[in-house]
Parts: sequence; C-alpha cells; structure tokens
Amino acid sequence: MIEFTEEQKKAVADAQEKFTDLKDKVETLSDDQLNLLFGEARSMNGWLDKDVSDDTLNQIYALTKMGPTSTNCCPARFIFIKSTEQKQLIKEALLPNNVDKCMSAPVIAVIGYDLDFSDHMGKLFPHMDVAPMYKGNSEMNTSTAFRNSSLQGAYMMMVARAIGLDCGPMSGFNNLLVDEIFFKDTNIKSNFLCCLGYGDPSKIFMRLPRFEFDEVCKII
Repeated sequence: MIEFTEEQKKAVADAQEKFTDLKDKVETLSDDQLNLLFGEARSMNGWLDKDVSDDTLNQIYALTKMGPTSTNCCPARFIFIKSTEQKQLIKEALLPNNVDKCMSAPVIAVIGYDLDFSDHMGKLFPHMDVAPMYKGNSEMNTSTAFRNSSLQGAYMMMVARAIGLDCGPMSGFNNLLVDEIFFKDTNIKSNFLCCLGYGDPSKIFMRLPRFEFDEVCKII
C-alpha cells in the first residue's frame, strides 16, 4: 500500500480532474489526424530545404517526456544534430544507403538510453524507492533502459508528426562508433537514429505491405 503525503494526494486529485476534463472535451482524433500520425504518414528518404528551429525541438521534447515509461524511469537521452560539423562526425557511422538521407535532413536525432537512469528515480518516482530494484539486477536494468528508450523514441516521432514535421527512423549505423563520438565517458548507449524535418514528397517510396490482424494478432 502506497503512503502518499498530503501534497502528493492533492497532486493525484489534480491529475484525475485534468484527465476527466480532457476526456469530456476530446474523445478521439479525426480520421485526418490519425492519417497524419499513422495511416498516410511515411518514413522519409529526402528533405525540403527548410529549417527546424530550436524552439520546435524544445516543443517536441516537452510533449515526448509526457509519454509513459516503466516506473517513470525516462531513460532516453536525445541529441539533436543540426550543425554541419556534427553531421560530418556521424556520417562515418552510417551505412552507405543512409548517408544521403541523413546529410540532407535538417535534424538527425540520436536516441540513446542511460544505463544509470536509476540514479534519478528519487526525483522521477518519489513515492517509492525503486532504484535498488534496478541497481541490483543488471539484466533488468539494461532491458528496462533499452525498452523504454525505444518507447520514448516512438513518442518523439508521433509528436513530431503531430506538429507538422516528418520522420526518417533508422537503425542502419554503427552503434559503437556513435557511442564513442557522442556518448564518450558516459553510461549512455545509442538505440536508434531518426531524421527530422519537412519531407520531400518526390522522394517517397511506394507503400509496402503490412500484416493483417488475423496474421499476427489473437483475441483470447
């Protein structure tokens, strides 16, 4: 049984009220909005020459951070590469077929995961001491960091699409080299990359097949 302080009880009540108010106002997204996020959204291979501002990147993170993670562990660490100098550094870590699409993107996001995330659990999960659960189990610590940073990277993509940007996620790169370049002397490891910007429609590839519900899903 969790013992909340009076301040925490008030925060719980406030959160419940805000959630109820929101659901009273908005029940679902429109078909067009769902298509913007999923149905007609595409992974981009080319980009328009249009800048993504620092304010926009701050807006993306401000919403991304609200997505759920296990025990609110928030292990993802983001590096948004905009400068030509830094793009040249990551270029050597890319597979050849990913070079052009990355170098032409306004932003290359490196999504990493911090294996020391449990150091921050006192701030992120203050009502219960869960840090020892991770610190005492290396396998659980690593899988939790990787899994939840993957979630946070996906949240970032959905936020970017929701505010009008396009995404080009990829895992075709040398993780060890990226870690050496961007996360040296830390306990942060790279998960995946995602180009951000305004996609060039002329570079969109045909829609590839997806599995149907009955092929990969069960209701039991």
